[in-house]
Amino acid sequence: MAATTPLWEFVDISKAYPGVLANDGVCIKLMAGSIHGLLGENGCGKSTMIKTLSGVQQPDSGTILHKGKTVTISDPQAARELGIATVFQEFSIVPTLSVGENIFLGNMPRTRFGVIDWKKIHADAAAVLAGMNIEIPTEAITGSLSVGEQQLVEIAKAIAMKARMIILDEPTAALGEDEIERLHQLLRDMRADGTAILYVSHRLDEVERIVDEVTILRNGRVVRASGETDINVAQIVSAMVGEDVGEHYPKEHNASEEVVLEARGIATKSGVADASFDLRKGEVLGLGGVLGSGRTEIARAIFGTDEFIRGELLLNGRRVRFRSEIDAIRAGIALVPENRKYDGLFFNFSASGNITAASLGALSRFGVLNLKVEAQATRDLIRDLEISPQAEEKTVNLLSGGNQQKIVIARWLFSQSQVLILDEPTQGIDIGAKIAVYRLINQLTRAGKSIILISSDHDELLAMSDRIAVVQHGAIRRIVSARELSHDALVRASAETADTPKEEAFA
Repeated sequence: MAATTPLWEFVDISKAYPGVLANDGVCIKLMAGSIHGLLGENGCGKSTMIKTLSGVQQPDSGTILHKGKTVTISDPQAARELGIATVFQEFSIVPTLSVGENIFLGNMPRTRFGVIDWKKIHADAAAVLAGMNIEIPTEAITGSLSVGEQQLVEIAKAIAMKARMIILDEPTAALGEDEIERLHQLLRDMRADGTAILYVSHRLDEVERIVDEVTILRNGRVVRASGETDINVAQIVSAMVGEDVGEHYPKEHNASEEVVLEARGIATKSGVADASFDLRKGEVLGLGGVLGSGRTEIARAIFGTDEFIRGELLLNGRRVRFRSEIDAIRAGIALVPENRKYDGLFFNFSASGNITAASLGALSRFGVLNLKVEAQATRDLIRDLEISPQAEEKTVNLLSGGNQQKIVIARWLFSQSQVLILDEPTQGIDIGAKIAVYRLINQLTRAGKSIILISSDHDELLAMSDRIAVVQHGAIRRIVSARELSHDALVRASAETADTPKEEAFA
């Protein structure tokens, strides 16, 4: 194969669904030994292209070339035989199986007698994980792992296939800074080995760091191809949305001195060791830390999901004790969970059922739900939060990630919550939807609501927080004004050890 011949090439690929032209004459060249970014807002056609290359669906027209020869990728098995591995944003792991079983699922090694070779499965899985510099026991049940660890297992599955083309769909959505850098180094090593990598991500700052070339889609068409687009955030955003969006992080400072929520020495069986902080009216308090540091566990404790074994919580100066999430909701505390698809939404409901789910009592009289009032409340929130009008009729599984996220937030606005805990609120949504969430945060704090923000995107955390509490091993080590922290200082502080001097961590 000549050096200039693409490993894979799409030529004029088109794919239509009822009423929607998802891909319209898309052309992409993927070179061996290159990381190629496929970018665009939700609904631009990226997922359709991924499904076409991975054999999940067939294009209506166009040509696919492998090493210059026309091929048909008839199904996912054909894609695997051609050396293609895909890590989808929606996990394909089986949560009840071990890590080793998941890594070799569908490709289990067998002994000469035809039975599964369990010893080899775990030995080979351990070797793959060691090569990724990941310490996860191969015997661990995958469902017991954190979301970030499950993501790493998904990537390990692709590596175990020894694929020459790997498609990564939002591979870092659930990873912290350390895990992202580890993955990026792994991708650089694979690139040096001649692997072609198709990299899809809404985290444009990391795209700028890792990709060699980009193709940008808008409304199903290529608007910027490789060689036409500078790999910097400003150029990418402009091409994706078709206009200059202005300020990437439109932060407002609305915090007062009034303390709304105070935690004193909270500890739980789920891993919170010592969480003490105060949250002020109109403030955004960021929780910073690496994956597994205990940020989400602190959120669960405040929301009443995990019982305290030590410490106390004060709300508006009064000591409260939540025995369940219902107690927290009634007290005016809300949680937008890290994984909205599994923990935050009813996918077979439209917007109305999702928005009112936590506060049906406000719509009921003598046990009868007032559907007219529910419909009007839903329309008002859809308008105020600029949610797609289709949400009134469509079930939420048919909406974009950004609209889904705003519907979860709308639920807590309807319930009149005063404290909102946002756990990775922009995970897996496009740049336009992210900016909409940031503006919504401003709108909430402007109205006097208080927010606890958990984000693995350090730039986002620094830009949108008033103060940042650094979490490590379930303990809040210190709280610092976001204006006083640099990106590097936050990374160092998040990774510091218990005996690291304060002045060294924040130097």
